[in-house]
Amino acid sequence: MHEQKEHEAPDLGARADQLSRELRNFEEIARYLVPLAGEVPRLRGVDVWGGTLPLNGTIGGDHIIYVDFKRRFDLDARMAQTLELGRTDIAENLERCRHKAGLVLIDVAGHRVTDGLLAAMLHQALLTGALYELDISGQVTRRLFENLNTRFYQSSGANKLISMIYGEISEDARFRFLSAAHPFPVVFSQRHDRFMEIDPQACLSFPPLGLVPSLDAIDRHTTGTSSLGFKERYEINEWQLMGAGDILLMHSDGLSDHRGPAGAYFPDRLEQRMRGVKHLGARAIYEAVRDDLLAFGPPSDDISLVVIKLA
Repeated sequence: MHEQKEHEAPDLGARADQLSRELRNFEEIARYLVPLAGEVPRLRGVDVWGGTLPLNGTIGGDHIIYVDFKRRFDLDARMAQTLELGRTDIAENLERCRHKAGLVLIDVAGHRVTDGLLAAMLHQALLTGALYELDISGQVTRRLFENLNTRFYQSSGANKLISMIYGEISEDARFRFLSAAHPFPVVFSQRHDRFMEIDPQACLSFPPLGLVPSLDAIDRHTTGTSSLGFKERYEINEWQLMGAGDILLMHSDGLSDHRGPAGAYFPDRLEQRMRGVKHLGARAIYEAVRDDLLAFGPPSDDISLVVIKLA
């Protein structure tokens, strides 16, 4: 028995070492999906900056994707191709893409490196789907998210919740977004010096991605049944930001649930901090809020924040 244990010990050590290398390898791959500064959208009159604070200091369940259509895709080539086919409607949609950008915030339940796997899967699936959307419609439509919901319902299981918000900010200050169980953005008014109240009818949300199958998906009869039923058709919320200097904050529940010895950080302490930094650019605002919430109390979850400021 003693001799058998001596032979088993090196095997266990080798397996542990292999697992450790595999986790490090996955962490390196996941880091390539973290948006770089050069990927931040560049729009006339709109300043954008954001970031994520993983709870464990490496890779967690929060993830940000920027989609600057005019830089990520060859809109000119697509427009020429669609015009050759006589699809002026698609060409017009592609032209509008020059003046807007997509912003995605994903929150997978959990804070471990391996929880980032689902975020990485969604990252690639969403960008691949966006390619097809531009080819078919010249813009991202709710169809992409119905398909993503179906795909993740079939693959990820109901034991790992994924919330997501996809928003599009335009140079004319319109913000359109779809929310899958994600916290709603907040808007800080430069003029009124506070967070603005939003009409509840402009705040529609849907179940976490992949939790229940889509009723509006063509493949709904092949996805199986759920005790929770079907998800209704996605609807898009549309907000018109009020004026120059207004600031929209997209965030994960790590920020809205953040607490410290003095109590809740959101919304009162965040609003107070925004009053002191509202004159700054988006990056400086992000950094000021990040430093303030860390000083307020130690995080208990991954925290993500995207700042969108009108010039």
